[in-house]
Amino acid sequence: MSPPSENNHIKIALLGNPNAGKSSLFNGLTGLNQKTGNYAGVTVDRQEGSANFHLNNTHYHFSILDLPGIYSLYPKSNDEEIACKTLLDEKENIDVIVIVADATNLKRNLLLATQLIDLKFKTVLALSLMDEAESQKIIIDIAGLQATLGIEVVAVDSRRLVGFQQLREAILRAKSSDSFFYDLQAGFLTEHSSYKKFIISALDSPANLQPLENADKIYRFNTINYIVAKYVKSPEQLSRKELTAKIDAFTTHKVFGYVILLTVLFLVFQFIFFISEMPMNWIEKSFLVLGDYIHSNLPKGQLNDLLVNGVLTGVSGVIMFVPQIAFLFLFIGFLEDSGYMARASFIMDKVMRRFGLNGKSVIPLISGTACAVPSIMATRSISNLKERLITIFILPLISCSARLPVYTLLIAVLYPNSKFLGIFNSKGLVLFLLYMLGFVVTLLTASVLKHLIKTKETSFFIMELPVYRWPQPKNIGIMVYNKIKVFVGEAGKIILAISVVLWFLSTHGSNDNFRDLEAAKTRIENAPVTSQTHTLLKVIETQKLKHSYIGNLGHFIEPVIRPLGFDWKIGIALITSFAAREVFVGTMATIYQSEDENNSEGIRQKLLHERDASGNLKYSKAVCWSLLLFYAFAMQCMSTIAVVKRETKSWKWVLAQLAFMSVLAYGSAFAAYQLLS
Repeated sequence: MSPPSENNHIKIALLGNPNAGKSSLFNGLTGLNQKTGNYAGVTVDRQEGSANFHLNNTHYHFSILDLPGIYSLYPKSNDEEIACKTLLDEKENIDVIVIVADATNLKRNLLLATQLIDLKFKTVLALSLMDEAESQKIIIDIAGLQATLGIEVVAVDSRRLVGFQQLREAILRAKSSDSFFYDLQAGFLTEHSSYKKFIISALDSPANLQPLENADKIYRFNTINYIVAKYVKSPEQLSRKELTAKIDAFTTHKVFGYVILLTVLFLVFQFIFFISEMPMNWIEKSFLVLGDYIHSNLPKGQLNDLLVNGVLTGVSGVIMFVPQIAFLFLFIGFLEDSGYMARASFIMDKVMRRFGLNGKSVIPLISGTACAVPSIMATRSISNLKERLITIFILPLISCSARLPVYTLLIAVLYPNSKFLGIFNSKGLVLFLLYMLGFVVTLLTASVLKHLIKTKETSFFIMELPVYRWPQPKNIGIMVYNKIKVFVGEAGKIILAISVVLWFLSTHGSNDNFRDLEAAKTRIENAPVTSQTHTLLKVIETQKLKHSYIGNLGHFIEPVIRPLGFDWKIGIALITSFAAREVFVGTMATIYQSEDENNSEGIRQKLLHERDASGNLKYSKAVCWSLLLFYAFAMQCMSTIAVVKRETKSWKWVLAQLAFMSVLAYGSAFAAYQLLS
């Protein structure tokens, strides 16, 4: 066995076909010891993890790099190109390649496996999805396969974590193969002394080597057919595919397929509200109790006010919406892991083409319901430049999880307790309609851009539909955990920082009116308590907010937003939420908390009871729908702007996108308010 790298640190690269079980294996090896970043110079996700391993009283540390899924070393998309170039980059210092191959479809997976073996890295072949192979009664002669390939071959079951100990030991024993699957007789090595150098040349000038690629694949499949025939026995391997075909007769049907897709999405949003309402209420009440405790037990003053109305309010504005964020990602993970998301892309391809897109745009659009930033990065799989640019332009119109806290708050005020048809939750129905509105507007926008952007490229859509599988709870759990961690860690830091700044700006002012109100408040607090004390203090707090720094800023922009039904308080939230849409909730909570001396109500109750100067409910249907439509279409996200600039490499697209969405948001909000008033 070759000795491991210095200090028993081994760097491992995971490679495999899409849907081969690579992510499950990565999660099984690393657990929660993962981090997500970007490859240097590009915005393609880089998944890294680590694991510690003890064998014979020796400690080993595995550093694991999960490369994007590829079908061969001849890349057809940016993700595949990044995977190939990262593997061949000597700066990565990769010690061992672990090839993840779907045991139920070994013939297809062995193309990549034989190519990787010929690169002469230390290599291990992990046969994944062995539970499904067993259910299909597929028998693989692992010893014979290992002898022919010349590398360690290990069967693993990621669902039950079977075979992971053997895989770790195989990594320590890993060696390069003495076998050679490259066609020496084809003359490929005339100018290249190794297959590795040949592939490096292919990556540098792929157009010149396409004929060689085809010849290489033909030769390999001849060898692979022999290997599969000799070492794989599958008397009932078609049973799972037959079941999948029967299900697909409905899920990909030209009529029922769309009905099923809409029904699935409708039920998802119903469940998001139904399931998450109880934990959200519990979290909100817990923060109110905690705030009341701090307010009552700490000495009165700036620190007390900062902790209750600044820090605690900001934190509650993040944590309260974690249940809904978690359930959204839970359902998305379930749809992806089961194989249904690929069907959604397939059935939507014909629809997408009418709007200048293709089926590859569907997955970024659907995943855009989680976050626009990684979805925009995912458009790199769209090879047609025109379709990719259109998809990038329309993606921010999809309602993302950052809008979810805003929607949740406003819908709860709009329909506090009501049912649709006596069965369905009205709030879930409104949420579903808002998401559908986003999809409709994206398609209409795409149809216009189709005629504005000219190109001679030919578009095509090829996608392999995986068999249906029961989703793995552990994989989905890790994904949900990581998404929540990002939401709380990244968005939470922004919201908390802005909440503290807002607290300062809303509790301080420099004009004479503010100073007079401060003096009046001090006199009332020092005077004997009467039945009017609380009312007077609340009036003073309201007037203080009006004359504070943030109040002055809100009044400055109020004339512009008044036609939308927005006042200066909402104006403040519009400004701060440009950093991230979900900041709107924290801002509103901080503003209204500064008026509540007793910390007696949550933000939803405050908005429900808010009255305008005439004594009417401030957050009427007109105002709520105006706000909902504004946030449905407004850009309001600095991260999205940054990634669009990086992906398009042009400020022209960013400015056009920002201008279009701002006009659309303002116009929609204006129309809603004027029509419903």
